[in-house]
Amino acid sequence: MKRQRTRANLILAASGWTLYVWITRMWNIARDPSTSAGFKAVHAVIAVISVAFAVVLAVVALRMRREAAQPAPEDSRI
Repeated sequence: MKRQRTRANLILAASGWTLYVWITRMWNIARDPSTSAGFKAVHAVIAVISVAFAVVLAVVALRMRREAAQPAPEDSRI
């Protein structure tokens, strides 16, 4: 169970990093007057896909952590 929790934490960290990078990048691109509308549109699509992927991974990781925190079921065959 400890490995599962460690893996979940790693996935959460990667998801958080992805969110940070893309939100910061889009903020900078949106405020830059020298970039074209096409450049902004393409990067907005990439950002939306990346952020959606990060959110899905975060949900999976949180479920993994919740599952790892639950006690193991007892074997009732004995």
